[in-house]
Amino acid sequence: MRLLTGTALASATSFRFVPQSITSFGPTVLVEGCDHARSISWVHACTVTDGVITQVREYFNTSLTVTRLGNSNSSSTLSDFSSTPSSSSTVEITPLHCPSLWESSVSSQVGKSVPGLVLAI
Repeated sequence: MRLLTGTALASATSFRFVPQSITSFGPTVLVEGCDHARSISWVHACTVTDGVITQVREYFNTSLTVTRLGNSNSSSTLSDFSSTPSSSSTVEITPLHCPSLWESSVSSQVGKSVPGLVLAI
């Protein structure tokens, strides 16, 4: 972290980001890699608009799963979730369909357990 924030001692070696995989989903580009010597894995999730990187999210020593957030029934509307007067006290709620599009793999190569996060796009 000190290398990335610029507070490391001058004698510290530099950190090199060497991508091991690059994947894209529309405007989202995922770049994954690791530094085996330091036991650090990383994923960068970039948003690209008109060929320009407009947003970068960085994940270090974290297992990342990317899902597409959407309703399993695209024709459902807000009224589908409202209750109607009936003798039953339960309301049927349409589940969301969140397919897994991508999972990081490098975090398991650094030899330690890491927390997992879900990135919904």
